[in-house]
Amino acid sequence: MDSPVTSTERTSTAPTTTGSPVFIPSPATPYQGDIARYWDGEARPVNLRLGDVDGLYHHHYGIGDVDHDALGDPENSAYEKKLIAELHRLESAQAELLLDHLGPIDRDDTLVDAGCGRGGSMVMAHQRFGCKVEGVTLSAKQADFANRRARELGIDDHVRARVCNMLGTPFETGQAAASWNNESSMYVDLDDLFAEHSRVLATGGRYVTITGCWNPRYGQPSKWVSQINAHFECNIHSRREYLRAMADHRLVPQAVVDLTPATLPYWELRATSSLVTGIEEAFINSYKDGSFQYLLIAADRV
Repeated sequence: MDSPVTSTERTSTAPTTTGSPVFIPSPATPYQGDIARYWDGEARPVNLRLGDVDGLYHHHYGIGDVDHDALGDPENSAYEKKLIAELHRLESAQAELLLDHLGPIDRDDTLVDAGCGRGGSMVMAHQRFGCKVEGVTLSAKQADFANRRARELGIDDHVRARVCNMLGTPFETGQAAASWNNESSMYVDLDDLFAEHSRVLATGGRYVTITGCWNPRYGQPSKWVSQINAHFECNIHSRREYLRAMADHRLVPQAVVDLTPATLPYWELRATSSLVTGIEEAFINSYKDGSFQYLLIAADRV
């Protein structure tokens, strides 16, 4: 199936790491253009240095207890390197948990990563299931990075990233056995997002999201949530909005898991590292005061 972006809309080109030009779809809205520029220019050490540990480059946070024995003495010269490795272990554990909730996947299946970033989760999915994994991102630099890593690993015949809006993907209706958003759904309207996942998924297919969302029981988004929105130029949704929009688009939740206690150790460790970005306090405080939650939702397409 051809991309919904027509050739006349592909108004710019950019070189890939192979030197050949690729078409870059023009953003459909000014906001999409802002997000594409944001992630094209993003090069935070907290993402790149963690990925350098084993070549899996993520754009999400971590879960699980910190292994303090592995960290050793903070006064040791190797402590910071061990801390970075531990943060990366926790973020990969988060991706593993998402993959755990995809259900049975066959080698002939196709998976879709909506908002794939630099492709770490796609690589992990292929390594686990042996299947084809398609990713989409608004950032040409992220897509080029992910595709370069796939070539380096010799899996580019199974793992591919495209420059594309996740609300209008080039995939056939019912093509995907499973799909996911890993901390990327706060950049889009949820009704539009779940309509597209519902279209792309086969009947009985599994959708999974891991996301931060503001807690309706708090009343309104807190000042901490507002700080996170401003920092990442996103629009965090409420837990209620996720469940309502899924129900409207034939996605029936099978599991709703509150990961808030499991992600706090990651943030508290990161706040002690050299990789701080200034947003750590907002995450820690909002998780502790209950205004923000870290959720996994797994839903089946009916």
